[in-house]
Amino acid sequence: MDSAVQAWLLSQLGRATDLSDLNTRYLRLGTARAVALEVLRERYADMLAQPTGVTVTNVVAVNFTANLAALERKITALEAGEPPAPDDPTASDTRDHIGVILLQERPRR
Repeated sequence: MDSAVQAWLLSQLGRATDLSDLNTRYLRLGTARAVALEVLRERYADMLAQPTGVTVTNVVAVNFTANLAALERKITALEAGEPPAPDDPTASDTRDHIGVILLQERPRR
């Protein structure tokens, strides 16, 4: 993982993210986007396992549903390709793609 990929991952996941964990995941998954999605999905699952709100009457009320919604939006954006990662394939890189050409008969004169 180069410094550009590392910086992109930290900007998506936060500075408190363990770099050795990110390196291990990057070697296993191969792309920065896959690493970010895996980490965010784990965080989302951990948040779902916890209560979404706690209320102590007349003292305090805490609600985490907005955090869940924010993680859902972040995951959806990453799945859609936004923001672009440094190691994303470019549109001109067609080595892993198969092109299809549709041939149509021209009308006879």
